[in-house]
Amino acid sequence: MKMSEQDSKKLGLFSLVAMVVGSMIGGGAFNLISDMGASAGGLAIIIGWVITGIGMIALGFSFQNLTTMEPELDGGVYNYAKAGFGDYMGFNSAWGYWISAFLGNVAYGTLLMTAVGNFLPVFKGGANVPSIIAASVLLWLVHFLILKGVKGATFINTVVTVAKLIPIFLFIVMIIIGFNFDTFMAGFHGMTKGVSNGFDMGSLMTQVKSTMLVTLWVFIGIEGAVVFSSRAKSRSDVGKATLIGLIAVLLIYMLITILAQGVVEQGKIADLSNPSMAAVLEQIVGPWGASFINIGLIISVLGAWLGWTLLAGEVPFLAARDNVFPAWFGKENENHAPVNSLLITNILVQLFFLTLIFTDKAYNFAFSLASSAILIPYAFSAFYQVKYAMTHHQSGKQLFIGIVASVYAIWLVYAAGLEYLLLTMLLYFPGILVYQKVQKANDKPISGLDKGLFIGLTLLTIAAIYFIVTGKITVF
Repeated sequence: MKMSEQDSKKLGLFSLVAMVVGSMIGGGAFNLISDMGASAGGLAIIIGWVITGIGMIALGFSFQNLTTMEPELDGGVYNYAKAGFGDYMGFNSAWGYWISAFLGNVAYGTLLMTAVGNFLPVFKGGANVPSIIAASVLLWLVHFLILKGVKGATFINTVVTVAKLIPIFLFIVMIIIGFNFDTFMAGFHGMTKGVSNGFDMGSLMTQVKSTMLVTLWVFIGIEGAVVFSSRAKSRSDVGKATLIGLIAVLLIYMLITILAQGVVEQGKIADLSNPSMAAVLEQIVGPWGASFINIGLIISVLGAWLGWTLLAGEVPFLAARDNVFPAWFGKENENHAPVNSLLITNILVQLFFLTLIFTDKAYNFAFSLASSAILIPYAFSAFYQVKYAMTHHQSGKQLFIGIVASVYAIWLVYAAGLEYLLLTMLLYFPGILVYQKVQKANDKPISGLDKGLFIGLTLLTIAAIYFIVTGKITVF
């Protein structure tokens, strides 16, 4: 049977894996050594990765189970919340994911120009006028590329993902060669300026907690294949891609951060220049190593920017098709690209770029809020796994997976702290007005539970503003 034109544009397993890997491995991977190692020794890093691996793999298995058992729930990261806990929680999950995604793209734009600034001084710092102009041009080039069709954009994302893994794999080979066991053991329990602190349970748990705050951000993107489940050739490929991508990235991150502690003394990792991967490779092979890694960083950020623009445009599009977002977001062009969703997303990114001309504080403030917004979609996906396993009498294994993923999600909220929880409420508060408009357009009533949640969210928002004004919460 001849494949239809529609089917030929569907995404295969390799493209879906590349979407997961490309979304997770962005600029953060290149600075992961100092982000984790500055305040944690080898033992704490290993424990942190074990906890993260268990939690993220449980979340990955949850996505695999739900995409298999509930194939009609396209874009599952928000639809799971809607199916399990009502329209308003589904809306909040989509809303938070979208905001987190487009503000992440602002970061990719500025990070990209910072990396380019290492070669072209006119862009140094990534937040000056030339940088903003260049980033804006790239933003709209990516925009029009995606309008040509999601299939073509994901193919380019696949090529870029493979390309950015080359310097990372070279780095891993070189740190294996340069690894010194005595250096690794000297800072195994953590050290300060070269003086070993020895084993201390309190210090160890503090170090582990500091790693957890970092590992969350570098794993954002695990849901990349789930978001594009409606465009997959096979539903079974979605779960496979999620787990393959997750395990591959976990191994890469573990090798980078653990082996680096055998190349640079733990007490000196905090002093490494950014990106720390370049600084470490320079110590092993000389200046060319730093240049090689910086080129890899540029390729990586370009790929992550493309991948996250795809994700940021897809979620509001799918949410609109499910009557969760305003219907305007649900329009697609002749190439099946989410034209309106993509347009409003990139206009918002452009506006944030422009604020950098005057000050970087608006960007820093918004990005601090967005960094924790992803917790809602992740947590409710895990909660739905528990609910689905119980209500559909699935095996104890599936229930256990959901419980582990849920505990991990709750732990992440705790690790982020009350400050981040309150700041995140500022992101969700404007969504109340949008949600009311959507419900009215679809002739759906606002439930009593929804109104109660509105009041609770409003009170938390007021508390967040009060703590900011009084200086009890700092955002810059």
